[in-house]
Order: sequence, then structure tokens, then C-alpha cells
Amino acid sequence: MGTPGNSEGSPEFGGQPDGLPDLPPGWGPIVIPDDPAELAAEAALIRRELRQQTRRATWRRRLGLGRTGSLTAVRLTLLIMPLALIAALGSLFAVVWPGQQRQPAAPRTSTGGSPGRTLPALDLVDSFAAPVALRGLLPAVILLTDTCACGDQVTAVAMTAPTGVTVIVVTSGRSRPSPLPSPPPVVGAPIRALADPAAELRGFIQVEGRPGAATAVLVDRSGEIVRILPALGSPTDYQLDLPELTRR
Repeated sequence: MGTPGNSEGSPEFGGQPDGLPDLPPGWGPIVIPDDPAELAAEAALIRRELRQQTRRATWRRRLGLGRTGSLTAVRLTLLIMPLALIAALGSLFAVVWPGQQRQPAAPRTSTGGSPGRTLPALDLVDSFAAPVALRGLLPAVILLTDTCACGDQVTAVAMTAPTGVTVIVVTSGRSRPSPLPSPPPVVGAPIRALADPAAELRGFIQVEGRPGAATAVLVDRSGEIVRILPALGSPTDYQLDLPELTRR
């Protein structure tokens, strides 16, 4: 049991001394226990709440949290730097790991003389060292034979080419053309042997020659390149393209 407190303000009835304010009315009746041990449970609860508040304040102070809950710039930097370092080390490890082999880059292919482009106005040289306008012989199948004699390939093209198409045999790096293949075809498209001393045509199409095979450039009457065959093979490889040379 406890003794009820007196809020009349008189010291003789247990109230407050004169000159001191009374307790707030909202507190209600105040009972002072005879045995202080009766307040042990409430005291333990209050101490636990104070310890929790103390721990929260300690951690907030260690993490640099202000009253508004935002990280200070220094603390934020210290938190981000270890994460960035771990990510960088992980990327470096993945690159140098022996099991990881980088794929070789695909070779770049030039499109200087690719199909759809227009053949430039080049002057080649005939057997008399006279200039010949290449575009004056169109439509044509131009065979670059600087890597082979290619007699059989020249004959096969001449026998396959339709009427009105000229077969031009070009030798690069010479002042005069090489002799025509022997024996020449009895029937078929006319063959012109020309030389390209500066190898301008090879430089324009930007296709390297392959040993033992001619490079074929199919050009229609307007000068547009229809197809380029880096290594000429069987006539079946270009037969379907030949009619296109005279239709444009």
C-alpha cells in the first residue's frame, strides 16, 4: 500500500512548500509507496529504455549520422571506397584469369569497291602503250590476273559471258599487258588484254589477290559494280550475275 499524496500545497499535509507550483492536474492522484521495492519493475523498464537510447546514440555517432539521419560526406566516402575497390579488383581478376581468353577482333573489311559503287574513270594501257578508257568497254567482266596466268579461267568467262559483255584481262604493275591465253576461244565474248601500271583498279576494289586465282569484277553498262569475286572459281559462281550486266 502507499500513502496518497496531498496536492493542496500545505507542507503540513504533505503538499508543496509555499512558493512552489502544484503538480500538473493531468498526472492524477499520486501514490507514494511505503516500500520502494514496489517500483522495481517500473525502474527496470525505464533503465532498459535508457540503455537502448544510449546504444542508438552511440551507433549514430560512430556512423556519422546527424540529427536529420543523413550521412556526412566523409563517412559516405569511407563507405563507398571499399566497395569500389572490391569491384575493381574483381574486374582485374576476371581479365587476367588464365582460363579467360579474349576473342581476336574480326578483321575490318574495306568497302571502297564493294558492289553498288561506281567504277572510277581509269585509263589502262594496251599492247601499244596507248591509253584505253576502261569505262568505254562496259559492260564487262574485268579479270585481275596479277597473281596467276589464269588461262583456263579467262577462257571459261569468255565462253560464259553473254553477247555485248567484254572480258578485260588486266595485269597490274606492268607498262604493257601480258599476252592473251592460248589458244583463244573460238566463240564467246571478246577479250581485251590491258595493263594497269599503277595498280589503280586493285587499289580501288581493295581486295587482295590470291595465288592461282584471278579476281573478277562484274560491272554493268552504267559503271556500277554488280559483284566482286576475290578468287574466281567455277562459272556457276557468277553465271546468274552475268545477265544483270546488260539489263541496266
